[in-house]
Amino acid sequence: MKIESLQLGLYETNCYIIYDEQTKIAAITDPGYTPEKVLAKLNEMELTLDAILLTHGHFDHVGGVKEIAAATGCRVFVNEAETSMPAYMTAGNLYYTDTYDEGSEFDVGPMHFHVLSTPGHSPGSVCLICENAMFTGDTIFCGSCGRTDCPGGSWTQILASLKRLAELPDDYNLYPGHGTTSTLRTERLGNSFMMEAMRR
Repeated sequence: MKIESLQLGLYETNCYIIYDEQTKIAAITDPGYTPEKVLAKLNEMELTLDAILLTHGHFDHVGGVKEIAAATGCRVFVNEAETSMPAYMTAGNLYYTDTYDEGSEFDVGPMHFHVLSTPGHSPGSVCLICENAMFTGDTIFCGSCGRTDCPGGSWTQILASLKRLAELPDDYNLYPGHGTTSTLRTERLGNSFMMEAMRR
């Protein structure tokens, strides 16, 4: 598995291209803006897009989904709980073909993904694990966590989600929805929000 990142739009949303070098089959996360940039990168890398994986449904993570799906015919996954948010939070762009939830497992080419439900930033926020990588959306960032003051957000829930992540037995490389990458071990030791969650 290889990972390439693009920063999209004014909010610099991280869109990760996750691909297998041998088969050239790929998935992407959270294409919030500029679908043409994403499609051009996939074409440049000669990749076949099989799936769009949404960590949540906020507008800055889903804005490019429809155009990319139309151009490639790929699957689009989201937690169905995201449909409970008001339409303005998704800018009317919450398009999907498949749903996943806690414990869901699926393959993209030879790559195997496992889903963790991590609500708090939004009702259906998830983290996605593939090998030693965890794609965390806006649940946890390097040194911070996602805001909870938008419709469907919950401070209590995000603390529970952070505690759950902290208690996982393994370390993972973290690929958040905004900002720089980190590791779960680094966040356990230095992320004040995760440390607060661990005390509860």
